[in-house]
Amino acid sequence: MSVGDEPPLDLLSSTAAGPAAVRGGALRAGGYLAGAALSALSAAVLFRHLGVVDTGRYGLILSLVAIVGGLSDLGLTAIGVREVTARPASEARRFLQELLGLRIVLTVVGVALVLAFSVVAGYAPVVVAGVAIAGVTLLFAGLQSALGIPLQTSLRLGALTAAELIRQLISVGLIIALVSAGGGLLAAVAVGVPAGLVALVLTAWLVRHLTSLVPRFAPAAWRALVRSVLPYSLAVLATVLYFRLAIVAVSLLASPDDLGYFNASFRVVEVLVALPGLFVGAALPIFVRAAHEDDVRLRYGVARVFDVSLVGGVWVAVVLAVAGKVAIDVIGGPSFAPAATLLAIQGVAVAAAFVGTVWGNVLLSLDRQRDILKITLSALGCGLVLTPALVAIDGARGGAIATAVVEVLLALLGAYFVHHARPGLLPPMGVVAKVALAAALACLPAVLTDLPPLVLGVIATIIYTIVVLALRAVPAEVLDVVRRRVSR
Repeated sequence: MSVGDEPPLDLLSSTAAGPAAVRGGALRAGGYLAGAALSALSAAVLFRHLGVVDTGRYGLILSLVAIVGGLSDLGLTAIGVREVTARPASEARRFLQELLGLRIVLTVVGVALVLAFSVVAGYAPVVVAGVAIAGVTLLFAGLQSALGIPLQTSLRLGALTAAELIRQLISVGLIIALVSAGGGLLAAVAVGVPAGLVALVLTAWLVRHLTSLVPRFAPAAWRALVRSVLPYSLAVLATVLYFRLAIVAVSLLASPDDLGYFNASFRVVEVLVALPGLFVGAALPIFVRAAHEDDVRLRYGVARVFDVSLVGGVWVAVVLAVAGKVAIDVIGGPSFAPAATLLAIQGVAVAAAFVGTVWGNVLLSLDRQRDILKITLSALGCGLVLTPALVAIDGARGGAIATAVVEVLLALLGAYFVHHARPGLLPPMGVVAKVALAAALACLPAVLTDLPPLVLGVIATIIYTIVVLALRAVPAEVLDVVRRRVSR
């Protein structure tokens, strides 16, 4: 599907929805990884140019504004996808207008509060100015996210990915130009403004026939929306807290070296755990429509997405276990070698996150936000007890183990609540044994040989792929989509 194509109006209810979601999910994940690579490239160029002091200020500015970004979203985009999919077209259009207005107000108020904090905290004037500039970038990003909801619900995920990649490419190009021209800190922060504006305008053009571009400021409607989204927002907040709890525990209870190793591993995991949200999120509109119209189709879709997520998540865990040292060498070099062990342990957390994300999206499609909140609060409570205890006993490795345990708990609780919400919705679990066997066989060369990690990663991937295909762990529908794409 090209960027400008109009999708069929009944796509979500058609047999074409599944293949479209598979293609779109793969595009979203691939686009995210490409964007992460571009960000790493631009950071390497920019940080060398700015130097230590201004690099620290640059990170501070972006971190302050990122707090506003997290608090001004807290699940609004995911809820928006569900509401737009479930509502009639006229109501969906009005809802999106109200969501646009709410995002504007939340962002402006949040940036104003962070600006005030920056002044009261005594930050340098250049930092305060940088926060104001970055706030404009955040506003553009929030509006683009809201406007992109119709692209998600119509499964035009290639168009959405293209807009985001264009933003990244513009940012990288401007940063390289800035470095060549000798620009300073504020110029570096300002790079996000034109890049974000272009992405916003492109997204607005893409959805011009799908929704209104005019925000609606309706406090009464906002109050109703906030009340309905509050459990999910609290769940997102709890997820953010428990996911970063291990870093805090390691910083307080372990050595500085352990903190450095854990942080290096965490950076890799932080990138990878976003992948299931992008891939599984592509199926959310289908789940929502099926939850309202067709239980059989919902069970079928959940089973296929679960199978693919399990296969993909365990593959990532296998690669991290046998070849995680490659990623650590790229990030920190030989001095961070102990972090490879932590990354192997946290690979279990990544695999569990792939599965847990499936259950989270299923519960969201069923309008079970309170169940999602119960799950995340349980995980947070477990993390608050388990993480400090394990870190005190085993330092950074204890923190990695705690992260893995909490993610596995999330996945198990998610499965329980899905079954409780709608009995019969859980897919058959026979694929779990098949994937476990494939993972064990893929890891054997690492146990029996001393080959370089990169070679082991390639061998493990080949073995894993052969076994999951031989055991038919990958849904035939997914293989059909891949074959059609390859044959073109």
